[in-house]
Amino acid sequence: MSDVERWLYLEKDGDIATVVFNRPDKRNALNHAMWVRLGELMRECEADRSIKVVIFRGVDATAFAAGADISEFLTLRATKEGAMQYNRATVAAEHAVHHLSKPTIAMVQGYCIGGGCEIAVACDFRFADPTAKFGITPAKLGHVYNLPATKTLVDLVGPAKAKDILFTGRHLDAEEALRIGLIDRIVPAEDLERETWSYARMIARNAQFSVRGSKYVIGRILDGVTEETEDIRQLVLDSYETEDYQEGVRAFLEKRRPNFTWS
Repeated sequence: MSDVERWLYLEKDGDIATVVFNRPDKRNALNHAMWVRLGELMRECEADRSIKVVIFRGVDATAFAAGADISEFLTLRATKEGAMQYNRATVAAEHAVHHLSKPTIAMVQGYCIGGGCEIAVACDFRFADPTAKFGITPAKLGHVYNLPATKTLVDLVGPAKAKDILFTGRHLDAEEALRIGLIDRIVPAEDLERETWSYARMIARNAQFSVRGSKYVIGRILDGVTEETEDIRQLVLDSYETEDYQEGVRAFLEKRRPNFTWS
């Protein structure tokens, strides 16, 4: 097993997959190889029909991911060419997380800074315990945050709060992050894993064509679509021809829980 395969790996528990950041000695700081690896894992999750929900987490409670591996600022990111290579990897990985067809949940404990926060923001949901600390810090390092990640942040918290986060580079505690909409809920540390998995299982039990269709439509709305397009119209019509639609209707009429099978 290579270093990067130890630092970032995928676990599966039934229909729920977990992406684990595992560099605890560096608070799970992300290097170029890990960004490339993240894109690979997202392609694996997309291709695996048995996976219905993906959870992201740090290997322990000290950090989700505490930003970039600063040592690469003096090596790979010391030149414009190297920075372009690094940025291509981060943009591709963030895009892969953000556009994964399956729902994603960031389970945040401890530091969630820089690239770690970028990954969390790219997820559909962010659950945190009270120890979580958030920040995006290009202003403290002298570089500019990329457009896709900036747009995702603006979509989530609005332009004024995004400017506050990016202009100051300050850390936000869990309470402030919840207040501005950066995260979705705060859960006591001892309950965070249980509640995150419980929520993931609730999603996994539902009709996946509907879940992923809703995610797709919401993404199109965030991209500026305001009227129904042909692809969305076809998606809606296709849903009526799935076995899960028939099962959902039967279960409703029979007053029982549906047994959805599409994945």
